[in-house]
Amino acid sequence: MASDTLARVVSRLQSLPSISLPTDYPRPSGGQRLVEAVHTAEFSEQTSLGLLKLALYNENASDDEDDADTGSGASAFHLLLAAFAVLLHRYTGDTDLVIGSSSASARDPLILRLSVEPNDPFWAVVRKVQQVEREAEADSLPYETIVRALGKDKDDTLEGSRPLFRVRFFDETDAQKENFIRSTSLTSDLTVFVTRPPASTHASLAPRISLRIIYNSLLFTSARISYIVDQLSVLLRKVASNPLSPVGAVPLLTPGQRNKLPDPTADLNWCDWKGAITDVFSRNARASPDRPCVIQCLPATNLNDKQDRITHSYGVILRASNILSHHLIAGGIKRGDVVMVYAHRSVDLVVAVMAVLKAGAIFSVIDPAYPPSRQTIYLSVAQPRGLVVLKGAGKISPTVRDFISSDLQVCVEVPALELLPGGQIVGGRGSDDSDVLVPQASLAESDPDIVLGPDSPGTLSFTSGSTGIPKGVKGRHYSLTHFFPWMGHRFGLGPESKFTMLSGIAHDPIQRDMFTPLFFGAELHVPTADDIGTPGRLAEWMADSEVTVTHLTPAMGQLLSAQATRQIPTLRNAFFVGDVLTKRDCTRLQSLAANVRIINMYGTTETQRAVSYFAIPSVADDPTFLATQKDIMPAGEGMIDVQLLVVNRNDKNIPCAVGEVGEIYVRSGGLAEGYSDQDATAEKFVTNWFSANATPRRDTLLNPPTGEAGPEAKYWKGIRDRMYRSGDLGRYMPDGIVECTGRADDQVKIRGFRIELGEIDTHLSQHPLVRENVTLVRRDKDEEKILVSYFVPLDGPGLEEYASDAPDGEDVVGGIKKYRRLIKDIREHLKKKLPSYSVPTLFVPLKRMPLNPNGKIDKPALPFPDTAQAASVEHRPVTGARKATATEEVMQGIWARIMPNAPIPIPLDESFFDLGGHSILATRLIFEIRKAFIVNAPLGLIFDEPTISGLASAVDVLRNADLGLADEVTAGPLAPPAGGAKAAAMPAVPYGKDLDALLPKLRVQYPPIPTDIFGRPVTVFLTGATGFLGAFILHDLLSRESRVQKVICLVRASTGDKALERLRQGASDRGVWHEDWIQNSRLEVVCGDLDQDGFGLEQSTWKRLTEECDVVIHNGALVHWVYPYERLRSVNVLGTLTATEFASAGKQKILVFVSSTSVIDTEHYVRLSESLSQGGEGGVPENDDLEGARFNLKTGYGQSKWVSEKLLLEAGKRGLRGHIVRPGYVVGDSDTAVTNTDDFIWRLVKGCIQLGLVPDIHNTVNMVPVDHVASCTTLAALSPLQDAAMSVLHVQARPPPTFNDILSSLNRYGFSTQRCEYVVWRRRLEQHVMDVQDNALFPLLHFVLDDLPTSTKAPDLDDTNMRTVLRAHTSRLGATVTDKLMGKYLAWLILAGFLPSPSIADAQRLPELAGNTIARAVGRSGA
Repeated sequence: MASDTLARVVSRLQSLPSISLPTDYPRPSGGQRLVEAVHTAEFSEQTSLGLLKLALYNENASDDEDDADTGSGASAFHLLLAAFAVLLHRYTGDTDLVIGSSSASARDPLILRLSVEPNDPFWAVVRKVQQVEREAEADSLPYETIVRALGKDKDDTLEGSRPLFRVRFFDETDAQKENFIRSTSLTSDLTVFVTRPPASTHASLAPRISLRIIYNSLLFTSARISYIVDQLSVLLRKVASNPLSPVGAVPLLTPGQRNKLPDPTADLNWCDWKGAITDVFSRNARASPDRPCVIQCLPATNLNDKQDRITHSYGVILRASNILSHHLIAGGIKRGDVVMVYAHRSVDLVVAVMAVLKAGAIFSVIDPAYPPSRQTIYLSVAQPRGLVVLKGAGKISPTVRDFISSDLQVCVEVPALELLPGGQIVGGRGSDDSDVLVPQASLAESDPDIVLGPDSPGTLSFTSGSTGIPKGVKGRHYSLTHFFPWMGHRFGLGPESKFTMLSGIAHDPIQRDMFTPLFFGAELHVPTADDIGTPGRLAEWMADSEVTVTHLTPAMGQLLSAQATRQIPTLRNAFFVGDVLTKRDCTRLQSLAANVRIINMYGTTETQRAVSYFAIPSVADDPTFLATQKDIMPAGEGMIDVQLLVVNRNDKNIPCAVGEVGEIYVRSGGLAEGYSDQDATAEKFVTNWFSANATPRRDTLLNPPTGEAGPEAKYWKGIRDRMYRSGDLGRYMPDGIVECTGRADDQVKIRGFRIELGEIDTHLSQHPLVRENVTLVRRDKDEEKILVSYFVPLDGPGLEEYASDAPDGEDVVGGIKKYRRLIKDIREHLKKKLPSYSVPTLFVPLKRMPLNPNGKIDKPALPFPDTAQAASVEHRPVTGARKATATEEVMQGIWARIMPNAPIPIPLDESFFDLGGHSILATRLIFEIRKAFIVNAPLGLIFDEPTISGLASAVDVLRNADLGLADEVTAGPLAPPAGGAKAAAMPAVPYGKDLDALLPKLRVQYPPIPTDIFGRPVTVFLTGATGFLGAFILHDLLSRESRVQKVICLVRASTGDKALERLRQGASDRGVWHEDWIQNSRLEVVCGDLDQDGFGLEQSTWKRLTEECDVVIHNGALVHWVYPYERLRSVNVLGTLTATEFASAGKQKILVFVSSTSVIDTEHYVRLSESLSQGGEGGVPENDDLEGARFNLKTGYGQSKWVSEKLLLEAGKRGLRGHIVRPGYVVGDSDTAVTNTDDFIWRLVKGCIQLGLVPDIHNTVNMVPVDHVASCTTLAALSPLQDAAMSVLHVQARPPPTFNDILSSLNRYGFSTQRCEYVVWRRRLEQHVMDVQDNALFPLLHFVLDDLPTSTKAPDLDDTNMRTVLRAHTSRLGATVTDKLMGKYLAWLILAGFLPSPSIADAQRLPELAGNTIARAVGRSGA
């Protein structure tokens, strides 16, 4: 019975939702934090009477009292709980709610899961509450039992750490479940206790009900809680009059809240016409003709050269725009015609736009970066009569030109508009070979006599369309100027301001960039593409230009702060629009500009301007403001004469109350005229129904108080109280501010681009092999928004050619594997239909779409794979694909650094844009290429060659041209290694269990070592010789001429020559190569791979080597601190088994395995070491069985070494002879100081120098010079302990240095660093990395910030066996890193360019290095 009860409970609580209540403060990160506060309130008598009325209500009541069901009434608790559930639904929009509760009739607490739909009658919700409570009471179980059954008791998983509920509702008169309340308080945001004070018989019959609300004051203000109580009261009174009211449309607005929120009937100064922007500009230009207007930067030949700037005055812009305007009019352009501008970011764009507006026409812009198919769609929608091509925008593509010729009636074209540095305007050659603007040159001082009014159309912009065709939005002149006077007053804008042109040229924000400075008579600064695309350069440009005002999208703001090193002290206002603005975006900008006020603005193309604002004061004015804000900045409040109205989604006649989710309507006199499509206009631009019965207002434009109406009145349609239905969801906060919560439809914004999901799905459904599909916006591991399309392939003959032989697994990754070719075809299909930013990042094939009970696609149930993993599968190269060239490998590294979800490995033939690249990343990519390859790569290169293969070839051509070489690049493909791969990627498995599965692969018994091996020179088989330690082992072996006859190295390469060159290069880089090894035949290189069966050797080679070799040193491994065990298993574990078999094939050999102290990196061994040390017994013994690390090793690398060691220890019991050498941190040579730079210790050193601080950590670190470790390994192989049964040899630093020893040397040798407490250092490091993102510790930040003192706490090691081996050959029984040796390492790291030179002049001098020292920054690779 108990098991049946638990099964029912678990079934009801499957796939629990996570409620997201509206909070006032950001939810604390890093675990649950709680500061409890209490709010008490007693319901008014009116509300109590409403409760009594509801308690007496019976939906089954009839005239026949005998038939009435007298037992179906609801208690006050049930009514209040139902009302509370309705409030939660209205606050969140959620229809699936989970509430913790209790009952007098149940011993255990209750978990109530309620379904509330907006159309549910209130009484139906009451009945649901009663039914759900009865079910929970019948199946009452201890809370801990339910938690365990649902897997919610595991803090190490996301699902396990998520609480079952965040709200609780109790009857305080019930027996208190103190343990339950106490155990769930930390994860509860809000708890309501219902209580009934003692009542007198003299009191009203209405029940006296009080609420005691306990809430987390880190999340909510007291005002928010007061509003909840008020709205609960209003709701109860409303439904008492009609218990069958649909709960989604019951008004919640209280009188007190109504006074704080916008009045939808208020006058918005409809007739306050500020004049046309062309007239304001002309007045400014004639008043101050020599005043700087547009300052254009010109690209320099080389990135490091200083850019030239050309200043164009107001008079020059005026004359140029007049000439062009007269030319358009003379060519046949009439009022209201559309003139399309083929544009780029420049002064020419300003001239073109002003000229079109002066002609009374409508300007629209095409970005040349759009695909030709998209350009033709815009032209088709716009039907322009004029065309202005800016010379700097390039040539129109042939397909677009053909469309213009055949489908449009263009009456005038300016083929190559350019404003010359001297102020002359040219338009390009006409049919008579003269400049087309020459006839109008004499009209430069004459403004065209075109009157413009508030409703004159001036702009045509485009938005996504659900049908696949973009919608054209016609903008009015009213809003081009209306808001500027208010903005000047509110934000201190004026003639002395300096603005930037940074918006996308085809997006309507570009209008704001241009018109704002022209209205104020201010300066507009135009950057080059270099300034925008080069990391750090944009901040330099803004600082050099002394910019005071900038308009940005969040994506452009992120580009501005990326790797910026210059402060921008002049920046006073940064207006953000176009996408979600995060707290991080604000923090990064404030770190560059301490005086900047950030204004988050909300608006759409249809509202024509940004219409609301939320101001964030500068850190100089209020450094604590952002700390109290949530991660997403709110839309704010309406600008002057604008209202943001949040309207009930179920009944548009009901305004929303504070906290309630509704749809945002924008009420303003400055809305756009509408769409080109009248039906679409009628749907989205609606008459204000709230003021339908209001008294008509006087139209002061048509009927001014004095005098006659002006000429502009002719172009005024009168007062129109309209609202734009935004499609955005939002809610009012207690202070009246509006925050956005999502979309009511499927339109979204990503990186500032408005995207219609319906448009994507329309085109996707037209693919012949797609049966069903849906596209969603998901957030990836970096919290970046990406598009994910789910589709069901259409089964049939055509599908077979696109399906691979991969198994059709149920998981997402399996589906992507199987239909990789189909996904590529779908992507190509969409690229022809959509702009690049609308093509989804991921495509997920499914066998079927999950459906909800209503038969609709259950979107929350759609699987979301890790984007990096899925992209890796989707773009994985086919087996046998050629190896990347050196240039391609560097290019892969660049792509991996800048792309948010790069697959691993990055395919050579996939498009940058298919892998998630976009225009901003593309520009950054080009500058990274210039920096990495020292070539002047053109900005358009990525569009011409979007693949790694194509880019690398182009770069090689550029480099060869610079070197005077022929235009030829040779790249030989790497042949697949012999032998099949040992094992495909295996599913996750506990490494301890994997050991048990692998033990049977060992031989039952291993033969003894030949007795003559110790009396003659031996041949050694060595793996990992190309790595850091391997190079020194090779050198040490071959330096022992009397004992070592020959060394045979296994090297991964396609040919013997390449293998030898790789080995030679690795040893030469470390200064330990001798060419006479080859000449004297003491060194042989064979091609092979640790990842292959039999090391990938031919059978004859395997046989020869196993008979020739006497000793095996297995040093090769894949060293990676992030990869899981499964990724390392094949190379590190199965490779060790192969080495074991190699040592026993032919004749038995001595086997030495180079391991790592990461095999004992658990708390057990730290405690063991401490207990043994306290007992005077030294550290962890060399004969320990490693069982203390069977379960708790954290890294896959340590786990793979642990399994390998355990296999070898068992083989030792069966007769295998040799040693396991277990070193700690292997650092540089004690003589030459050559070290590896790809190491945590040196990253820590460099990161501390960059930060200027070092942490106070007294932990010891087992650092040993590489030459000592190499010597230990060689002697273990050549002179092992007698009858050595694979015993362990610890390499322990004597005495071990501390972190303080290492890091204190920095200041002593002249690096400006100060020691501070670890917590202070950690906080400062985090701030530093957030600011600059180039600290050496950035890749290891999670490790450093986690708990560095604990993470680096290592056990002491007993090294008795190792010292015994050494004692027979040397007096140097140990080695460590002294202060002097640390100085040598620092000197070498400076020489190699890894560290900067010391900055303290009178510091201790660094040791001198030998003149022939090799100094090249290399890593430790060499698997």
